[in-house]
Amino acid sequence: MTSYGNRDVGPDQPTLYQIRLRGHLGSQWAAWFDGITVDLTDAGDTLLTGPIADQAALHGLLRKVRDLGLTLLAVQCIPGEATSVVPDEGAATQPPEGA
Repeated sequence: MTSYGNRDVGPDQPTLYQIRLRGHLGSQWAAWFDGITVDLTDAGDTLLTGPIADQAALHGLLRKVRDLGLTLLAVQCIPGEATSVVPDEGAATQPPEGA
């Protein structure tokens, strides 16, 4: 069985994720994503980056994205204990084959 996720942290440690959204999210919504960094890219996208405690918390965050009517472009698990994430403007996350 293949395991996906951040293998460098323990099961009780949050995993760092980066979520790319189409369009710029207004600054008034940043507080709604408590603990998540909201960055606007020159390409016109929004990056949400931060630690997510578990899969339930990730789904909760994605539910907020859905409720705002935003277009989800990518969800990426950031490997290791990265403290700074450099946006990759061309990155797109594809599901594993057979998923």
